[in-house]
Amino acid sequence: MALTQDLRRIAEAAVRYAQPGEEVVGIVPTEPSSGARSYLCAYSGEGGETSWLVLEEDGNAVQDRARIREVVSIAALVELAEETAGGGDLDELRSQLVALRLTENPAGIEEAEEAGLALEAVIGAAPRVATPARLDEIGAATLRLERALGGQGSPFAVAMKQATATVEKLSRDVEAAYKVPLD
Repeated sequence: MALTQDLRRIAEAAVRYAQPGEEVVGIVPTEPSSGARSYLCAYSGEGGETSWLVLEEDGNAVQDRARIREVVSIAALVELAEETAGGGDLDELRSQLVALRLTENPAGIEEAEEAGLALEAVIGAAPRVATPARLDEIGAATLRLERALGGQGSPFAVAMKQATATVEKLSRDVEAAYKVPLD
């Protein structure tokens, strides 16, 4: 409940930075380093253009480029991890595992089902804070599932390695459309 209240408070602060015709369309709470929470805020204008702002706990805008990159990076990596874990559709995967257990009941199917449930629990429901520890937890739970499924290699690891370019592009986009001057 505390996170929901924090998000409401930050949403109120974010609105103060909105231009006429612009609205806050997303807020991602992050803790790129232990105990230092910041919020990545996305705004949408009338013409569909997106602008960005990182707010600290007190609702003030972050102007430090390094801190902004840190916030954007962990937000993007955790979102990507959540979206790609277990093949990207955990409900569908779990349904397929149940069907497989009922029709063929191969050895290890229970372990795979348990690993799928564990991954689903790690991902959890929104709102969530994007942290390096959360990223590690998702990675570990996904690895457990991939091993239980008997796959060779890790599609999740490949997706995360390929994320570097996406994260860098998002960081550039955020800096280019940042709402306040940067240091």
